[in-house]
This record gives sequence, C-alpha cells and structure tokens, in this order.
Amino acid sequence: MTIQVGDKIPQGSFGVMGEKGPAGITTAELFDGKKVVLFAVPGAFTPTCSMAHLPGFVVHVDAIKAKGVDTVACMSVNDVFVMDAWGKASNAEHLLMLADGNGTFTAALGLELDGTGYGMGTRSKRFAMIVENGVVTLLNVDAGALEGSSAEAILAAL
Repeated sequence: MTIQVGDKIPQGSFGVMGEKGPAGITTAELFDGKKVVLFAVPGAFTPTCSMAHLPGFVVHVDAIKAKGVDTVACMSVNDVFVMDAWGKASNAEHLLMLADGNGTFTAALGLELDGTGYGMGTRSKRFAMIVENGVVTLLNVDAGALEGSSAEAILAAL
C-alpha cells in the first residue's frame, strides 16, 4: 500500500556519510519534531536526476528552508558511497543525501519503481513529500517527467 497524506512515516533507517565514514540515521532522528522535505530519485548520476531534479533543490534549498523547513533530504536506492559522491559532484552540501541501499524504506512507502528493463533493478519512484513531525502533509509522485516533485513545485506548496 502506498503512503498517503496524513500517514505517519514508517520506521526505518538510511545510510549517510559521516565524518569517519558510513553512518546511519533513523527515521525518528530525521523526522520527529521537524519539518522535512524528502525527495527521491530513481538513481544517482542518472540524466533527469542529475541535470534537473537534484540541481533544483541545490538552487532552492535556502528558499525552502526560509519557509520553515528544517531539513531538505535527497533519497535514492543507491549505496552511501554513491550518494556521497553524487552530493559532492552536485554541490549539494546543504542537502542531506540519504542512501536506501536495499530499497527497504522505499518499499515501506510503497513507492517502488521496477527498473529491471533498464538494468537498474528495483528503485524508487520520483517523488517529493513534506513531512511534519513524522506525518506526511504533501506527497507528489511523478508518473514520468519531473513535475510535481520538483523543487519549484515543493517551494510553491510551502
């Protein structure tokens, strides 16, 4: 079942790159008592994700945070090393780059994408959500092209 507006974020964890190497962050640490914009991409370093989706959030992160958002996080079904390298290559130092390496959190959200036809396995659908104190207040899932999950769409919704 796909997560909906009004639902509580499922428990889980992500990989992040810490000062001493790979580390973890739980959903409770990320979402409890905070306003978070979480956006997800099918794959780090893939064309639309690298040329439009992530760059939009890099450009607009300050404006998004000025609307009361504590954290802007980018998630992908990639490992922590790939997410760290992609963040550095994209000047995304003001975003939290989250690795859902096995797609466990993506599956818990019900937002899996079958990328086997492209040799990518199971990935995340392209989406963005606003989460307030662990509850989804906005969820935009793109069916194809980058639209509702763009930084501009999220900024307008805030």
